Amino acid sequence: MAERNTEDAISQQNDQQAGGEIDRRSIPEHAVESRWQAADGHALRRIDWTGLGDSARGSILFLPGRGDFYEKYLESLEEWHRAGWKVTAADWRGQAGSGRLGDDKLTGHIGDFADWVADLEHFWVDWKEQTPGPHVLIAHSMGGHIIMRALIDNAVDPDAVVLSAPMLGMAGPPLPLALLHSVARVMNKVGVPTRPAWKWSEKPGEVPARRRELLTHDDARYEDELWWRENRPELVMGPGSWGWVERAYASTRELEAPGAMEQVDVPVLVVSTSNDKLVKHEAAVRAAQRLPKGELAAFGDEAHHEILREVPEVRNRAMDAIAEFLERVAPARK
Repeated sequence: MAERNTEDAISQQNDQQAGGEIDRRSIPEHAVESRWQAADGHALRRIDWTGLGDSARGSILFLPGRGDFYEKYLESLEEWHRAGWKVTAADWRGQAGSGRLGDDKLTGHIGDFADWVADLEHFWVDWKEQTPGPHVLIAHSMGGHIIMRALIDNAVDPDAVVLSAPMLGMAGPPLPLALLHSVARVMNKVGVPTRPAWKWSEKPGEVPARRRELLTHDDARYEDELWWRENRPELVMGPGSWGWVERAYASTRELEAPGAMEQVDVPVLVVSTSNDKLVKHEAAVRAAQRLPKGELAAFGDEAHHEILREVPEVRNRAMDAIAEFLERVAPARK
C-alpha cells in the first residue's frame, strides 16, 4: 500500500505541475453540463469543456460504456483539455442521466443498437460543425462497439478513433456466436425482454462484492465511482436486459461480417488487455488486424477492464500511447 501511495503522490505532483491537481469527484468550473435532444426528442446529457477557441489542438468526443457515466472519466477528460483539446462527453440514451428504456431504474435495456448509432450520427453533425478539427472519437467498452458500428455504417467521419477495452466480443461461454445469439433469442421469447439477464446482487441496487476485481487495480479510482453513484443516484445502473444481450449479439454479428471492418479507412487505436474478464481481448486484437489503419496497444495482468482508470503506471502508459497516436495520425491543423 505504501508503494501505491507513492505512485499516487507522484501522479498528483505531475497534475499540479500541469495545471493543478485534478479532482475526480467534482465537475471542473470550466466544464458545462447541459442536455441535447436526439432526433426523436429524447433528452440526453452532455458535458463540454469550453474555452481555447481557434487555438484548440482539436476536438475530442468521448463516449462511455454500458451502465457507465462520464463522471468516471473526468480525470482523462480534464487531461485532454489541458493538452489543448476541446472536449465533449455524452450519455447513451437509456443510462446514466439520460433516462431508462426498460421497466425499472436499474436494468439497462435498448430496442436495437442501431438506435444508439442513430443518436451518435445526429449528435456528430452538429458537434463537428461547432468544434475545430481534427475531430477524434474516443470510447470505452460498449461505446467502442457502437463507434465501430457507426464507422462501418458510415454514420460518422472522424479523423481518428481510440477504443478503450472495446466490446467487440463479450466474455462468456466459448461457444459460436451464432449459437449464443440463438440462445438469447429463445430467452427473449420465453420471458419479457426487459428483464435482467444476470444477477446484480442480493440487495437491489447494491454493487456486487467482486465487481472491483473486474474493473481496476486502483482502489481510489474505484471508490470515485461509488462516490458518484451515492451523490448522483440517477447514475446507478445494474445488469443489462435479455433484450440488450440479444441485440448485442446481433450487432456483434454485423461487426464480424466479412469485409465490414476492412472497409473502415480511419486510423483506429485499440487499447486492450488480455486480463479483461468482461470483453474478449481476442476480438480486440483481431479488430486491430482487420482494420486497414488499425493499431493495438496491448496490456496484460497489470490491467483490468477500465484501463483509463487503472493504477498510475498503467494508466499513464495508456494515456501516453493515445497521445502519441493522435500526434501522429491527427496532428494539429496549421
